Amino acid sequence: MQEIHNTFMKRALSLASKGKGFVNPNPMVGAVLVKDGEVIGEGYHTAFGKPHAEIEAIRNTRKSVDGATIYVTLEPCSHYGKTPPCAEALIKAGVKEVVIASLDPNPLVAGRGVKMLEDAGIKVIVGIEEEASKELNRIFFKYIQTKTPYVLMKTAMTLDGKIATHTGDSKWVSGEISRKKVHQLRHQLMGIMVGINTVLKDSPKLDCRLEGKVRQPIKIIVDSLLRTPLDAKIWEHEAKVIIATTKLPSIEIIQKYTDKGAEVFVAGENRVDLAHLMKELGERGVDSILLEGGATLNASALQAGIVNEVWTFVAPKIVGGTVAPTSVGGEGVTLMKDAYQLTGFQVEPSGEDWLFKAKVNK
Repeated sequence: MQEIHNTFMKRALSLASKGKGFVNPNPMVGAVLVKDGEVIGEGYHTAFGKPHAEIEAIRNTRKSVDGATIYVTLEPCSHYGKTPPCAEALIKAGVKEVVIASLDPNPLVAGRGVKMLEDAGIKVIVGIEEEASKELNRIFFKYIQTKTPYVLMKTAMTLDGKIATHTGDSKWVSGEISRKKVHQLRHQLMGIMVGINTVLKDSPKLDCRLEGKVRQPIKIIVDSLLRTPLDAKIWEHEAKVIIATTKLPSIEIIQKYTDKGAEVFVAGENRVDLAHLMKELGERGVDSILLEGGATLNASALQAGIVNEVWTFVAPKIVGGTVAPTSVGGEGVTLMKDAYQLTGFQVEPSGEDWLFKAKVNK
């Protein structure tokens, strides 16, 4: 029976992943309805504000749901939000069993959905493919528990660790397939953050250029002295721009930025306090950030302890030299024992490059 549970839950997890980039700050959830060993309906949470996975599965069913088992990747909600409680809908539909991958991570509501179902006489099983569910929704789990964004630091470097040549030329370090994966990240994560030096040097658009329906990330600029040019390419797309600075200048200057739709706020005194910035962004509903900073911002982010995950694309190239920049600058740690520790390493080919993924050990 355990093997059957795992098979249907893996299908539910596969469905859940289709919501990447569209459901934030909600979790990705998938659901599969099974009756007499046959899948009779399935669904997933397609977009923020849209019906949850359980409701979609019930709507898509081909037979009566009465007496069926539903596999759902996250505990059905028990409260009214943008939609009615899913646990209540399952009770009304007449399901006899609910198999859940993981409980709701919010300590204020965890277990309440299960209790509602069990009080109605429905059998509940929890923990099938639990780790896979938590990994899929690692952004949601972090955000709902801390109200601060999940930060993924992306870097691309040559085999000898350079992100550009000594002249500053960096187009392109990585290959086309790797760059496409970065645009997928831009779609999946709510915000993209860079420092003012990147804006001044490269004037990036910071947009997602995938084909089809995509969500453009919020552009977050760390700019202590408010030097962001009003003619920079970041303004060429309608996506929201947030500028974090230290000392606000005159109302007239602020007005020039707000006229372009930007939000400007103070997040520190002499330099932007990144931990404070994360709290500000979390309060604004930003659950995740793709950090595409240069060496200075990357170093500051690691030092501030805001980085949760690292993706590093390594290209089969060697630049050489002692002046060419690396992906993390600053003074660095003094002792090897103080180095930032990474866990859960994964390595995979990315076209002609290699992609290294790891979590930052807090």
